[in-house]
Amino acid sequence: MEISAAMVKELRTKTGAGMMDCKEALKASAGDFDKAVEFLRKKGMSAATKRSSKAAKEGTVTAYIHMQGRLGVLVEVNCETDFVAKTDDFKALARDIAMQVAATNPLYVSSDEIPQEVMEREKEIYKSQAAAEGKPEKIWDKIIQGKLKKYYEEVCLLDQKFIKDPEITIGTLVNNLIAKTGENIIVRRFARFQLGEEIKK
Repeated sequence: MEISAAMVKELRTKTGAGMMDCKEALKASAGDFDKAVEFLRKKGMSAATKRSSKAAKEGTVTAYIHMQGRLGVLVEVNCETDFVAKTDDFKALARDIAMQVAATNPLYVSSDEIPQEVMEREKEIYKSQAAAEGKPEKIWDKIIQGKLKKYYEEVCLLDQKFIKDPEITIGTLVNNLIAKTGENIIVRRFARFQLGEEIKK
């Protein structure tokens, strides 16, 4: 199948991947757009895995202020070099992540940060719900895993669907830029402030 420049451009716009990677993905998937997107995601995940051991000490702290100063977010995103930190793509990623935090109010960057006691409490809740609904005990673990996945999508930034494109998660958004830049990129931390919100003591 002939891969047109328009097809490559459309895939690049959708995924943020490089031109040659998009062309390769379309060829590998015989022009099937959905399969090409999946191909690039897998490649991005592979690149992310390879880069994850590299030190990410450069980057940026980005601020996003919303509702005329009533809501503000600070986010730190790290990469390996100052060169990548100064690129428009990296700055856009940091801003998109700050906007995501403002909109969705996650509690953690990733599921690795969830305290063990919180995890155990959630599992107990799901177990009790399954029992109350009369579900067979042999499928409780499967039910709990499914509910935990939904819980991660709510409270963990990297597992959340990207507000600008619900087809991908924030984790995929980061991995796409890792694949494009060839550098390890880490969302280090964030803080969200809302004017007048109750302060928990």
